[in-house]
Amino acid sequence: MELFVPSKTSMKSSEKIARFSSCRGVAFEMKPHSDPFAVPPPLVADGRRGSNRFWLPWNHQDASFRVYPSDPSERSMSMRSSHFCDLDDTDENDFEYDLTDLEIGSFVQEEKEQKLVPVSFTSKCEQQAKVSKQKESRLSIILLDQGLFTVYKRLFMVSLILNIIGLVLAATGHFSYARRKAALFSIWNIFALTLCRSEVFLRVVFWLAVKVLGRSWVPLGFKTATTSLLQSLGGMHSGCGVSSVAWLVYALSLTLQNRENTSPEIIVVASTILALLCLSCLAAFPLVRHLHHNVFERTHRFAGWTALALLWAFLLLTISYDPNSKSYGNHLSSRLIKQQEFWFTLAITALIIMPWVTVRRVPVKVSASSGHASIIKFEGGVEAGLLGRISPSPLSEWHAFGIISDGKTEHMMLAGAVGDFTKSLVSDPPSHLWVRKVHFAGLPYLINMYERVMVVATGSGICVFLSFLLQPCSADVCLVWVAKGIEHNFGREIKGIVNGYPKEKVIVHDTAVSGRPNVAQLSIDAAKNWGAQVVIVTSNPQGSRDVVNACKAAGIPAFGPIWDS
Repeated sequence: MELFVPSKTSMKSSEKIARFSSCRGVAFEMKPHSDPFAVPPPLVADGRRGSNRFWLPWNHQDASFRVYPSDPSERSMSMRSSHFCDLDDTDENDFEYDLTDLEIGSFVQEEKEQKLVPVSFTSKCEQQAKVSKQKESRLSIILLDQGLFTVYKRLFMVSLILNIIGLVLAATGHFSYARRKAALFSIWNIFALTLCRSEVFLRVVFWLAVKVLGRSWVPLGFKTATTSLLQSLGGMHSGCGVSSVAWLVYALSLTLQNRENTSPEIIVVASTILALLCLSCLAAFPLVRHLHHNVFERTHRFAGWTALALLWAFLLLTISYDPNSKSYGNHLSSRLIKQQEFWFTLAITALIIMPWVTVRRVPVKVSASSGHASIIKFEGGVEAGLLGRISPSPLSEWHAFGIISDGKTEHMMLAGAVGDFTKSLVSDPPSHLWVRKVHFAGLPYLINMYERVMVVATGSGICVFLSFLLQPCSADVCLVWVAKGIEHNFGREIKGIVNGYPKEKVIVHDTAVSGRPNVAQLSIDAAKNWGAQVVIVTSNPQGSRDVVNACKAAGIPAFGPIWDS
């Protein structure tokens, strides 16, 4: 790659600051300084030494900054992309860097304009690394998320295999109850998959997990196993979804074999439900979901609602139909409440409706210090570790973000500008947004279950952890944050929150100044240095996978966001 450094003539002039978005691999030390945002200048040509961990320009107004090549083996191999946790905001196919990669104002001009001398630092090793990075797409990382035998995939297979066993037993005449109640087994699976995605139910489950297991005498292995299970419930959701389709196909085939004892209306409604369930499953397939997320979200929502309405129609028709008279009878209510199908369908309906009952349109204050991210402020304090959903149009799309709050009078969200909606927050800030008043728990909430936790964030991923820096927490939390142009991109308010945390518990690395570090190795060293029980990371898909795998290889339990967490 090509970097541009001031010529010898310009270096003799007054010392100014240059920021590069593409310089990588600067080595750094683990020993924390008194202030994570105040570090001496790096090593310069005349041999004077400074900190080589990171250096942030807002604390050094009269300091020189010079760029030197480093060992390519020290450089992070994280893939460039447009994920909100990425360290850079350029296009993922842009593997060659030129003067346009410099931040605006990276060279502060003096009375005489400085001359720029191109210096090439690209080695054969780096060129090979670029080729290998181009071959591995983000989609392949998502599809093979953290391996082929993750807890998520195990839960999917367990759910599916148990249902397949039941189907085989029913079809071979060894499970007569399932043969008579095949439609009920499909409804059971729909109930289970709805439960796995119910934000109200999971909020209670996560709270109980923290209260029961968040004690010093509980073995660490039991805590990490619980974390893996709760984080991967999406696997059960997916497995039950496929199983519900299989059971309904079986139920419909039995009905068609005995069609003289049923009505055409029942067959039509059951067939329509089956088609809608199949459509939802296809829309949720990883390839479709990744490439056309809005299509997935809307299909899943409206097909699901329609299927639920038709399920009620199916129940009313089947319970009231009399095969002897070939007509629909009376006394429906007395017969309805005696059926298991009715109670499970009622529970499914309640779980789906509950989050929508709390939807409100609320006033917001949106600010953006740059085009990289926006800060959205709401009224009311929120407990640390919770996440929230916001929407410009509640029937079409919802976006989940980490919540930053001191637990008192207000809370805010940090939204990286990577999609149409998040970019519009910067370009055209709204005065009101739709929100769900019930906030949901995710992986960050389980920090409260441990004693010593190290959290690792890149880019806007810091938002899910900042509440732990502002509120009292049962866990001793240490922070590693790697981001580009911290004050410029995220604003003084975010910087102030990090700066207000005890300095011995914070490592901040600004890639705009110090280049990209090896985040995985940094995480391992920091975790060992602080004696962390567990590492929790929020980064882009490959970054999260690299950190989690590296920490596990070093014997440190680690968790990061998975594709369907």
